[in-house]
Amino acid sequence: MSETKTINEEEVWEVLKVVTDPEIGIDVVNLGLVYGIDIEDSTVKVRMTLTSMGCPATGLIEFQAKEAVGTVDGVDDVVVEFTFDPPWSPDRMTEEGRDMLQAMGY
Repeated sequence: MSETKTINEEEVWEVLKVVTDPEIGIDVVNLGLVYGIDIEDSTVKVRMTLTSMGCPATGLIEFQAKEAVGTVDGVDDVVVEFTFDPPWSPDRMTEEGRDMLQAMGY
């Protein structure tokens, strides 16, 4: 009988910080784009949004998220689900994200 590894949700959140919105240059976690993480067995489902519906970087962000989460111990499959309900707004940003934006002069 093989031993199933427990996937660390905190680690999933942490690795998602390497995924950046190329237009803004801030990671998806601090931008508030990640709405939730569901873990079932060895599959991680990331529910997230984008700063706009027509975001030209959708494919890149999805690829980077899958690559990053796939590095977490015990993860065999990653599903990224985009939603626009609720729509993203700057109010969703973390304090760290706001500080990054301010440091960029916005």
